[in-house]
Amino acid sequence: MLRHLYIKNFTLIDQLDIDFHTGFSVITGETGAGKSIILGAIGLLLGNRADSKQIKRGEKKCTIEAHFDLSHYNFESFFISHDIDFDPEDTIIRRELTAAGKSRAFINDTPVSLQDMRTLGEQLIDIHSQHQNLLLQKDDFQLNVVDIIAQDGKVRNDYKISYQLYKTAEQRLEDLKSQLARSQENEEFMRFQFGELDGANLVEGKQEMLEQESETLSHSEEIKSAFYETGRLLSSDDVGIIYQLGQSIDYLSNVSNVYPKAQEIVQRISSAHIELKDIAADISNEVENIDFDPSRLDDINQQLDQLNTLEQKFHVSTEKELIEIRDSLASQLKSIDNSDEELESLEQDVKEKQIACEQQAKKLTALRQKAAKAIEKEMAERLVPLGIPNVRFEVSLSAKPLSADGADKVQFLFSANTSTALEPVAQVASGGEIARVMLSLKAMISGAVQLPTIIFDEIDTGVSGKIAQKMALIMQEMGNHNRQVISITHLPQIAALGSSHYKVEKKETSEGTNSNMRELTGEERVTEIAQMLSGADVSDAALQNARELLNLSVKK
Repeated sequence: MLRHLYIKNFTLIDQLDIDFHTGFSVITGETGAGKSIILGAIGLLLGNRADSKQIKRGEKKCTIEAHFDLSHYNFESFFISHDIDFDPEDTIIRRELTAAGKSRAFINDTPVSLQDMRTLGEQLIDIHSQHQNLLLQKDDFQLNVVDIIAQDGKVRNDYKISYQLYKTAEQRLEDLKSQLARSQENEEFMRFQFGELDGANLVEGKQEMLEQESETLSHSEEIKSAFYETGRLLSSDDVGIIYQLGQSIDYLSNVSNVYPKAQEIVQRISSAHIELKDIAADISNEVENIDFDPSRLDDINQQLDQLNTLEQKFHVSTEKELIEIRDSLASQLKSIDNSDEELESLEQDVKEKQIACEQQAKKLTALRQKAAKAIEKEMAERLVPLGIPNVRFEVSLSAKPLSADGADKVQFLFSANTSTALEPVAQVASGGEIARVMLSLKAMISGAVQLPTIIFDEIDTGVSGKIAQKMALIMQEMGNHNRQVISITHLPQIAALGSSHYKVEKKETSEGTNSNMRELTGEERVTEIAQMLSGADVSDAALQNARELLNLSVKK
């Protein structure tokens, strides 16, 4: 629950530093005193959009910080998954805004994204404002209420997985149909292109090899002449290098007996002599092998011309890319050739997954139907004491095509009179009736969802007297069992039933308008409720009525 709220330099608030309590609390104050400002500040802790204009004029920064006691709730997994220190008895959420437009969010002094703050904040506080009554017009809200009461989380998750598999299979089938339609339109041209590429006998590296061979054949005479002259210099009689090395070996061998160092040089020259004789033999063979073949050169150039033409035609620069295009065309043509089998296989897969999804949807529908009956019963029990004795409340479940949230369309139908037909609640209920319906729904939901704090912003619009008192009793009930309910109200019947009472006031100072909130003492509560009963001029009768209302709340 919310234990402490600190606000500094936010719109009309200089500084607000206040504690909150468990159970049912009320906030009162004149219209325009700043109650909406406080709600706006709390909304920033829930991840709402920030605006630098919300900073108090003349200040550079504003801060909103809330302390929560989460010791009775299961929030540890959130903190573990986000690598945030967890102190269940004092969890701190802070939002900072600067005049430069920067916004920073923190959970337990750890910087977090706004999305992470929103994810946690939505699990900590539910703010019910008057505009939330419009949710009764929305199918997803009504379905969500049914799901909460049905406690169908596991079945709903199983359905979502099954639905996703079904839609993925369906998308694969549609993609194949689209691909085949496009391919069949271009089939003749694709076969022509594939024939060109396939006929070129493409092999990776072949183009480079042909280019090298073409270069060799184009310079064959020059190459042969170079090898011939090299061979002549090595092997010619009397003047060749090999002959002269042999002579050198003979000269030095003749003196090796009288000059031993000559023998070492002889050995070294002999090694070079043997190596050069091998080289000369290789050169001689190359001279015999190198020959100019005009027909081979023409054939190579034709192949290279074909490859260059294909690369220009297909707008690529390498043979590897041509191979990729060829293989892609082959795959597409294979798909066309095997399209009937592939289509049949995918259609069967879609059918099987649709059946599996429909079976999961039926399980979900069964739980929702059971929950719908429970909702109808509980809503009637809650609305009759709230001044709608002839109420009829029905949860209509009708079939709809498989969708992300199941196969059920939910509508809340309502009638306040026996003679009036059941109609969608948002269309036929008055403002006061809608307020009572929403309060009853929230009370019912709060029993199924462990939400630490619920704030009602003038949920009592359109009601008064005993009905308001009974609404307050419902909020009291909601505040039990480690929950916290805070009601912003203009009605003394509701204000008197709060276990804690806060007042929002606006004062004019020399530095401008300032809004603040404080917790009222016992006598201050009497005066405040008396003012709510009689206006600015508090009479003795009003004070007596206020005490009676407060005494009544104590007895209850």
